[in-house]
Amino acid sequence: MDEAFKALADPSRRQLLDVLNERNGQTLRELCAGLDMARQSVSKHLAVLEAAGLITTTWRGREKLHHLDAGPINAIAERWMTRYDRRRAGALADLKRALESAPMNDFAYTTYINTTPEKLWQALTDPAFTSQYWGVSFETDWKKGSPMTWAESGAKTADPEQVVLESKPFRRLSYTWHTFTADWAKANGIDEETLSKLQDESRTKVTFTIEPHGEMVKLTVLHDGFDAGSTAREMCSQGWPALLSSLKTLLETGTPLP
Repeated sequence: MDEAFKALADPSRRQLLDVLNERNGQTLRELCAGLDMARQSVSKHLAVLEAAGLITTTWRGREKLHHLDAGPINAIAERWMTRYDRRRAGALADLKRALESAPMNDFAYTTYINTTPEKLWQALTDPAFTSQYWGVSFETDWKKGSPMTWAESGAKTADPEQVVLESKPFRRLSYTWHTFTADWAKANGIDEETLSKLQDESRTKVTFTIEPHGEMVKLTVLHDGFDAGSTAREMCSQGWPALLSSLKTLLETGTPLP
């Protein structure tokens, strides 16, 4: 956490995080337009934040997009804000304000796993793996444009818009999020009011980017397309950290988290 705290010590970098917290996935040009900072200064601050794991980047064509990474923030909140009385956390006032500001419409998370790109790809696509750490099995050939059927808690979900968006083995995988059906809600204990809210929201998508990192693999998950104040985002942002921790544990030890 030392690098994260050092990065957060600078008010300009905290301001950058606040801007990404308000609207995630911005380019360098977009960030510079909304800040009273030189382009070179913004680039340097972004490099420090990325090195500290507080932001992660993805590419959209030739554009580099910057996302606030929830992983280190969650770790800091757990270690220094949940464990101790909040009144004793005065030194983290700026971080607290960032966490309590307007919610992001995207969710980004980066983790490092002691595995290979090939094994990680298998863990993301093979039902024998996904059912262990996720409780979900996918029925698809994983080709771009192919339909996907989700099987979870005994309920199957299929929809013409439930498809594979991108599939580059061992590198990148993207697909639309599943349809919220009555059968799915019943199987997962979702009440009718929550189901109604979920069904009124726009369909989202998730993208997994796999990058070799020495003897490890860097996995970046970007779940985007949420409406403002999305119920689905609130649910997914709580589920992704636990799910990815279980995936990491399964690949590194052979057994997922309970």
